[in-house]
Amino acid sequence: MTIKIYAIGKIKDFYKAGSDEYIKRLSGYTKIEMIELKDESISEKPSLSEIEKAKDIEGKRVISLLKNNEYLIGLDLNKKEHTSEEFASFINNKIIENGSNISFVIGGSYGLSDELKKRVNTSITLSKLTFPHQLARLVLLEQIYRAFKIINNETYHK
Repeated sequence: MTIKIYAIGKIKDFYKAGSDEYIKRLSGYTKIEMIELKDESISEKPSLSEIEKAKDIEGKRVISLLKNNEYLIGLDLNKKEHTSEEFASFINNKIIENGSNISFVIGGSYGLSDELKKRVNTSITLSKLTFPHQLARLVLLEQIYRAFKIINNETYHK
């Protein structure tokens, strides 16, 4: 089984070490495929139309890579927040229902485009707090790792 994570923007060294560690830890449970896509450059104080245009371009980049059978989970600040146990159950159910076709998408600094939001099968939030998209990637990996520990009834630091 492979879990794909489509992530807009390059990860900085500080977050990369942590992300690499969780990808390594997850190798005993699943393969994680990280697909990093370029984020659009925009001005320091962008207009709403400039933001929407950047999100649209980023969204099209993701959509162009998706397979028809991928179950796509979007990260969206305005969606349901789960406990770690609920997230583990959610992941386990999606594995059972969809086999090896689970994917996540992390938007850039301004989130997901409307077109990409229409393509996702479901959306969740990692927290009601706002995280930089690079930190969201690290938190998502940690929570996927925690979910596999819970699913397999293995101990993990609480």
